[in-house]
Amino acid sequence: MARYRDSVCRQCRREGQKLYLKSDRCYSDKCAIGRREYAPGQHGQRRKKVSEYGLQLREKQKTRRIYGVLEKQFRKYFAEAERQKGITGDNLLRLLEKRLDNVVFRLGFAGSRVEARQLVLHGHFKVNGRKVNIPSFLVRLGDEITVKDTSKSSVKFKEIAEAAAHKTPPAWLEADVENFTGKVIALPQREDIDVPVEDHLIVELYSR
Repeated sequence: MARYRDSVCRQCRREGQKLYLKSDRCYSDKCAIGRREYAPGQHGQRRKKVSEYGLQLREKQKTRRIYGVLEKQFRKYFAEAERQKGITGDNLLRLLEKRLDNVVFRLGFAGSRVEARQLVLHGHFKVNGRKVNIPSFLVRLGDEITVKDTSKSSVKFKEIAEAAAHKTPPAWLEADVENFTGKVIALPQREDIDVPVEDHLIVELYSR
């Protein structure tokens, strides 16, 4: 399975803002972008004039990195968003939000989307009673997400439960932290999606 294997802190530095890819580290003094507020690489500190295309490209790259999606898969999501009724940009973000790894993160069952992806891959979660270990699995209205019984007693999930107690899931999700269960009670709307993304720039990029 193809995935990004380099330091995720480089991605934040490249986009020039925190993408919160490493949970607690992003809120500490160890955060890379807090210490080196310039792009990685030999020419990272040079000032460059960004073109309209460059702005559109950076917005697309930032969105991919926030959700942990590679280019080929992102293009598929965009193609699907175009086929659906409504605003393409809203449809795109809605599809990304419905990914199982993102839902696990939104419910508070992981500290970051990167951690959520790993937990899903390791088979810690069930959807409607069936184990699902595919991070890109798209949840549907009414789906119930639960943690496997054998995983609930682990040290890792006890730590997650303590952290999740201070988090509030978005309006389209319902979470029961004590029992490690969550439910999709509505489909995500644009106002529910708080990622710092200007989706119209992505639409403009792919419309060239």
